[in-house]
Amino acid sequence: MKDKRGNLIWLVLPLAVVAALLTVKNGDSGKPDAAEKPAAKPSATRADERQPGDRSPDHFASQVRQYAREAKVDPTLLMAILYNESNKPHDPELERTWQRFKPDAAFGIANMHKAAFNDTKDGRPFESRRWEELPDDPALAVRAAAWFLHDLARQLPSDRSSDFSKSDLLALGYNAGAGNMRLFAEGTKPGAMAGSYLKRLHENWGKAQMALGR
Repeated sequence: MKDKRGNLIWLVLPLAVVAALLTVKNGDSGKPDAAEKPAAKPSATRADERQPGDRSPDHFASQVRQYAREAKVDPTLLMAILYNESNKPHDPELERTWQRFKPDAAFGIANMHKAAFNDTKDGRPFESRRWEELPDDPALAVRAAAWFLHDLARQLPSDRSSDFSKSDLLALGYNAGAGNMRLFAEGTKPGAMAGSYLKRLHENWGKAQMALGR
């Protein structure tokens, strides 16, 4: 989703923060355990065989299909948006560390802001859940994103003068907000950031279809 920091902000995350997290995860000495066996060579695995910490979008194809059906949105669009939003790390510790520096940062694999999550969950099956749970629960992030797209679709003007498809407009709304989405539907040209988001969506569309077995 839209964040005024721009797409490259995670590339300038303070090195000290990253180094501290890596130190905690890997141990202080950095020396391998003497009893540790050589790592096995990596092998290709199916999406449902990946490690629980894997946050790559295709790992959540079943959740995308399930919640897109529940919210009555296009699963390919939802999956393509997850690929768009995967341009930043989604490690839970890293997200929470960055949120201490930037309180309005987005959470979860769908990069959802707190206000958007709270508006979307009202009256939905996950209304008892909290935004703070998103980093640890990718399925919740997918579900919330699906219903957010559902709500955006209800705000699209029926008489549109732009050449953008419905999927294009919903993706632009996901990135730039409902108000801007309506302006784009009426013919306003997207700015550089929104245009880049749409370009990446088109590039990720085929990948999304493959991940869903379409």
